[in-house]
Amino acid sequence: MINETRTALIAIAFAALLTACDKAAETPPEVRADIAAAEARSEADVAMAKAEGEYQVAIERCDALTGVERQACVDQAVQALNAAKDAAQGFATPSQPQ
Repeated sequence: MINETRTALIAIAFAALLTACDKAAETPPEVRADIAAAEARSEADVAMAKAEGEYQVAIERCDALTGVERQACVDQAVQALNAAKDAAQGFATPSQPQ
């Protein structure tokens, strides 16, 4: 049973390797575009994580307040989160590499 499983896994890995070898190499502009897109997604992910963390901290501060002050604090935190999300989406669309 173990040998059959091992043989099957080796066959799958070998097939995947052969499939990868059949792909044509990307041109340098395609590679640059792929890298730019990956960097943009990464920057957007970091910006979103930072915005969400700052939002959580702001909400914790708001919890110490009551009534109208608390609601104003929460509203401000939500507005800041939405502005940060909009800014982060700007990272997600990279400019064309030259």
